[in-house]
Amino acid sequence: SPLFPRIFGHEAGGIVESVGEGVTHLKPGDHALPVFTGECGECPHCKSEESNMCDLLRINTDRGVMIHDQESRFSIKGKPIYHFVGTSTFSEYTVVHAGCVAKINPEAPLDKVCVLSCGICTGLGATINVAKPKPGSSVAVFGLGAVGLAAAEGARISGASRIIGVDLVSSRFELAKKFGVNEFV
Repeated sequence: SPLFPRIFGHEAGGIVESVGEGVTHLKPGDHALPVFTGECGECPHCKSEESNMCDLLRINTDRGVMIHDQESRFSIKGKPIYHFVGTSTFSEYTVVHAGCVAKINPEAPLDKVCVLSCGICTGLGATINVAKPKPGSSVAVFGLGAVGLAAAEGARISGASRIIGVDLVSSRFELAKKFGVNEFV
C-alpha cells in the first residue's frame, strides 16, 4: 500500500507495557508475540477449525490505523506515522489490537521465539490445520526459508513419509533434513 510514512515489521517478541480498557487476557509484564492475523474470537472464521482469517483482524496491508477509532498511535512532530499489518514491529515500542497479541511463556527467549509470530506459525499451521497430510502421504514444500521449514516440520509431525523440499538454494537442504525433508529438488 502506498500509505507512508509507516513503521514496518511483522515479527517480534516483547513484554507488555500496558493494556487498554477491557483487555483481560494480558497484563503488564506478560511476555507476548504480536501476530498480524489476529483473532477477535467471535466471528465465524475465529470459531471455525478451518480458517483463521478473522473478519475483524485479518491481515490488511492498506489499514494504517487502529480499528476502533481509525487513528494512528505513532507520530512525529504532530504528523501521523502509520501502522503496518497491525504490528509495526520495527520499533522499540508498538501498539497493537489485543486480538493480535499472543501471550507466551516468560522463560521463552524473546530473540528466538520472535519467529513464531509469523514464520513458524504460518508454515506449521498451514500444514497441520489446512493441508492436513495423512500419515504416509507425500508432501512437497516450495521454498525452504522459515515458513517452508515450518511447513516441512508440520508434515513430519503429521506423519508424511515423503517430504520433498524444493528450493533454488541448495545450501538449505542440509538444514531442511532436521525438519523432516528427505528428498530435494
